[in-house]
Amino acid sequence: MADSEDDPLLTAYLRRRDELVGYFRLRLRSEEAARDLVQEIYLRLAARPPGDVGNPVAYLYRLGTNLMLDQVKMRRRALHRETEWRDAAGDVVGGVDAAAEPGAERVLAARQTLAQVVEAIRDLPAPAREAFRLHKLEGLTHAETATAMGLSRSSIEKYMMLCLRRIQRRLGNAAR
Repeated sequence: MADSEDDPLLTAYLRRRDELVGYFRLRLRSEEAARDLVQEIYLRLAARPPGDVGNPVAYLYRLGTNLMLDQVKMRRRALHRETEWRDAAGDVVGGVDAAAEPGAERVLAARQTLAQVVEAIRDLPAPAREAFRLHKLEGLTHAETATAMGLSRSSIEKYMMLCLRRIQRRLGNAAR
């Protein structure tokens, strides 16, 4: 960067630095934000190639205003993204962010139910267990399960009915 004596824009900046801080302090309502902005003005001046500017003072204020508006836009976009994310990923209860995760009691109840389902399936004959695994866990259709096991579709349907009845009885007995 050229020496301030050779650059009227840098000279204007150095003479009006405190005035710039005051001007942007009022608009940003923050001393720290104003000082940061005025420092950013200096960094922009230092990075530009030397050249003649018709009205250096007006240029400084315009540059600062543009930087301030860019910051406001960036903050708004960030707030918008954060709000969108919050709306999609979580819950708000009474104006406070709340986790969308189930409570400990619900987790415990779900684990107990799963244990009962696993126990009910474990007690089934091997072909019924395999049909259940292929259809419910692997996502095969009844026809695909029948083909994979070398059985008829009707046999798979009967095994699935047996599995579901067994699970229903197990869970029904556990609820009593």
